[in-house]
Amino acid sequence: MACSCGNESAIFKELDQFIEENNCADESSLIKVLHRAQHLFGYLPRNVQIHVAEKLNVSVAKVYGVISFYSYFTDTPRGENVIQVCIGTGCFVKGADKVVESFEKELNIKSGETTEDMKFTLSGVRCVGACGLAPVVIINEKVFGHVQSQDVKQILEDYLVESAVAS
Repeated sequence: MACSCGNESAIFKELDQFIEENNCADESSLIKVLHRAQHLFGYLPRNVQIHVAEKLNVSVAKVYGVISFYSYFTDTPRGENVIQVCIGTGCFVKGADKVVESFEKELNIKSGETTEDMKFTLSGVRCVGACGLAPVVIINEKVFGHVQSQDVKQILEDYLVESAVAS
């Protein structure tokens, strides 16, 4: 699956311009280029991986190896809003598993999936380093602390209202 925005060739041109302007001509720039590509495309589909491999003169296997190693990178589409629930020890002890279940119920998806309308992707993360706020939920860049399962519905509603006002 490729970019669904209908402007894929323009995005490839923007990526090529980034590669050229930043002198990203070899493997040493792979992570930097993948970061930019994911920012532009939203994820790293196969055709983007092949393009990056050709531009940097590395194998597609090398590109895929980096994507699959770093959890930041994804080769599947993500929703407009990425919800990350910390499932590190501190958060888990304080009920993060129940918080995940509540998000799954409210969004009608499982952790690791994206809603059909592409609004939300739900995932668990190992530790965000904010154990004093456990359980912690991060939606895009916004951090929610001391989240309980009964808070989930309100968090989603508030977040959607804030997002609508901001745009």
